[in-house]
Amino acid sequence: MSRTLTRSWVWHFDSPPDAIWPLLADTARFNEAAGLPKHEITEQPRPDGSVLYTAAAKAGPFRLNWRERPVNWVTNQWFEHCRDFTSGPLDSLCAHFTLTPTDEGCRGDYTLTAAPANAFGWVMLRTRFFESAGRSFAALAENAQAFARGERETAFDYLPPKPAAGVPERLTRLVRQIEDSGHGHGLAQRLADHVLTAQEVDLGQIRPLRLARLWGVAERQAIELCLEATRAGLLDLRWDLLCPRCRIAKAVVGSLDALPDGAHCGTCNIDYEQDFSQNVELSFRPAESIRLITFGEYCLFGPMSTPHIRIHLTLPPGASRDLAFDAAPGPYRLRTLEPGPEAEIDWPDGHQVGGGFPEVIAEAEAIRAGGLVEQGLVRLTNASERELTLIVEERHWVRDALTADRVTALQAFRDLFSDQVLRPGDEVAVRRIALMFTDLRDSTALYGHVGDASAYQLVRDHFAFLASIVRAHDGAIVKTIGDAIMAAFSEPAQAFAAGRAIQGEIARFNRDHPETPITIKLGLHEGPCIAVTLNDRLDYFGSTVNLAARLQSESRGGDIVLSADMAADPGVATLLDGLLPELSLGRETARLKGFETPVAFLRLTGPDAAASDRPAAGLDLVESEGQGA
Repeated sequence: MSRTLTRSWVWHFDSPPDAIWPLLADTARFNEAAGLPKHEITEQPRPDGSVLYTAAAKAGPFRLNWRERPVNWVTNQWFEHCRDFTSGPLDSLCAHFTLTPTDEGCRGDYTLTAAPANAFGWVMLRTRFFESAGRSFAALAENAQAFARGERETAFDYLPPKPAAGVPERLTRLVRQIEDSGHGHGLAQRLADHVLTAQEVDLGQIRPLRLARLWGVAERQAIELCLEATRAGLLDLRWDLLCPRCRIAKAVVGSLDALPDGAHCGTCNIDYEQDFSQNVELSFRPAESIRLITFGEYCLFGPMSTPHIRIHLTLPPGASRDLAFDAAPGPYRLRTLEPGPEAEIDWPDGHQVGGGFPEVIAEAEAIRAGGLVEQGLVRLTNASERELTLIVEERHWVRDALTADRVTALQAFRDLFSDQVLRPGDEVAVRRIALMFTDLRDSTALYGHVGDASAYQLVRDHFAFLASIVRAHDGAIVKTIGDAIMAAFSEPAQAFAAGRAIQGEIARFNRDHPETPITIKLGLHEGPCIAVTLNDRLDYFGSTVNLAARLQSESRGGDIVLSADMAADPGVATLLDGLLPELSLGRETARLKGFETPVAFLRLTGPDAAASDRPAAGLDLVESEGQGA
């Protein structure tokens, strides 16, 4: 019963391959929409470090078990997906899909190849199997074409489960509650509809940055929406500890204090540690009382499950293969699916202009970039003595990952989830954080002038003023210290813009407090630090924190003092290049307490060091040297 049967279909699209590929290469979404069952995956490490993937599912009266071969693909061109069965009516099943550009758009060729395992399988293949598959796939291809044209809102027809009794009414209340909080941004109803009607592949891991990109809204709005929806009971939050190789979560917990120090990835067969800035991600899923997401996978391997992977190809030992490859400029990582070394390249670099992508060579103990091949091609070579799956991936995978260092530096997160802290005694490295310290100038005299009660109210009003600006620039107030604040931002440019907004809008604040005008001292610095739990709040510790605080002490009030390191950040440098002519940027050095060598910093002065909507002009640089405490 090993005779193989093959059937092919051809579809013509009036959209280019890069518009059709994300739809028809999304095998998990494709399988769910086609009504195929979810399956359970088992990962079995082998002595050579590779992993055997086996799966099981129930399909009608059959209990299916199979070996899942790694999928082969080249983005926007083709994929091949094969399974070898150990139980059920089939012995093997392979799907091969190719997109070929045409003058009108592209042509899609889809081929199924199947071998029966028994007499029933033979009859099934000779009767209804291919005809049923052809009808389903043709309908999905038609859906994909209409979606690419903008004629439908969803890629495929999908009938979501009927909500449980009372859920629609509860959602109506939750939408109103979320919008009333100030964090809904008019998006709460859209999120509720998404939770009720989207495919499960969209809901098992809801990423707010992806929602922002798809919905065309500001990232902070989508993040605040999901945070407030969690507080209201529409969503549940989850901390995902992503594998640094495959980028799939291998440990999932509901709170920061439950986050393990590391995890094991069975897919890559490696152990790895947590990194707040790289692989600890906050994502969401529907609350079980709203919509239950079932356990299992629609497709373990698939081009759109890991869209940052541009090439994924299994080669026997000693084999090479040339592939058409339209590589976009940027950073790439070369590796294998199996545990082992990896290499990072930037393509093209100064020596590669005019040439093709470098050859990807996998050896027994190394993977490396070889010589350039012909323009528009890439050569993959398995120079080892065992079968390997070679991978070429872009390094832009983080665009949809809301990493822990970023979300914990947002005001909404700290306001809504102040209980999300690390275990006492734990510390986590943060690769980069931008910190702002502010203080009131001459606050002691202020208290003596207006009295403690009035001064206390003024300080509270000024805290609210600062918090509104910090939040608007995607930052968070970490803590208040007397009359001072410490604020954190994941992006230095946002911290600098917030500092300018504070000094630019202080006149407005003082107009509302004419009897007690205030002047704010402000310092900025960015760099690595340690995240810790201190006084039951998530806090930061290290020399970056200390230097930011010392720079605030160098401020004279009404100015902005920022470290030379922060000024060198590309985003901050762009803002500095656009300063107005009436603003002055002085470069100074000072000996600061706790630092052995003089510290270089810049001082921005002018009309309140204000931000402005007027056209940018050049800098007026003032060279000076100061002495600090």
